[in-house]
Amino acid sequence: RDPFKEVDGKGIDKLQAAGTEVIVGIEEEACRDLNKRFFRFTEEHRPYVILKWAQSANRKMAGRGDERLMITNDYSNRLVHKWRSEEAAILVGTNTALMDDPALTTRLWSGRHPVRAVVDMDLRLPPGLKLFNRKYPTIVFNTIMHDEQENLLLYEVSRESSLIFQMVSAFHQLKIQSVIVEGGSLLLQSFIDSGIWDEIRVITNKDLHVPEGLWAPELPEIGHKEEFELFNDLVSIYYP
Repeated sequence: RDPFKEVDGKGIDKLQAAGTEVIVGIEEEACRDLNKRFFRFTEEHRPYVILKWAQSANRKMAGRGDERLMITNDYSNRLVHKWRSEEAAILVGTNTALMDDPALTTRLWSGRHPVRAVVDMDLRLPPGLKLFNRKYPTIVFNTIMHDEQENLLLYEVSRESSLIFQMVSAFHQLKIQSVIVEGGSLLLQSFIDSGIWDEIRVITNKDLHVPEGLWAPELPEIGHKEEFELFNDLVSIYYP
């Protein structure tokens, strides 16, 4: 059955009215998994949330200082771009945007680009960042103003309420059914602590040890996980 109330049962009614026998619930679990983004969006009024990060063998996301730490190999990098192409939006925090200047596109994979979103509470990110090139739609969550320009939406949020809940509510309002969150550590941990997540995807470089640096988020209690290897990278996918 379709959980969307404007549709739910109408097709079944028409078939039955025409004298057709209708059996419901066949492979329901598999169907729900296939359409999990739609079901989460329709039933819980929020997007399907995937948290993703890369870490060293000793759980470090970054080294000391401003130098960017390259953790994953070329195959894992391409996998991440495939993941991006499968989701409606991608979200990063202020420091990730400032330090890494990511394009947040699917340039390593054939597929559509997700809507880009960034947290910039005080609108302090420089306009020259790749995020603001206006090539693709970008949302900026901030506390200063609400404004809409070509491919740029400044979405005002409040410091008085949970930022995570405000953002997932905004995504729902904008009809964005899924979002992949790519860090940094503080933003990822905030989603984990709020309990608003559906998958956690972690890529661990088994050969890389970083003596000092930024710790990866603490994993929550999980239901089960899947794992596979891409050469020296271990890909782990966790579910609640």
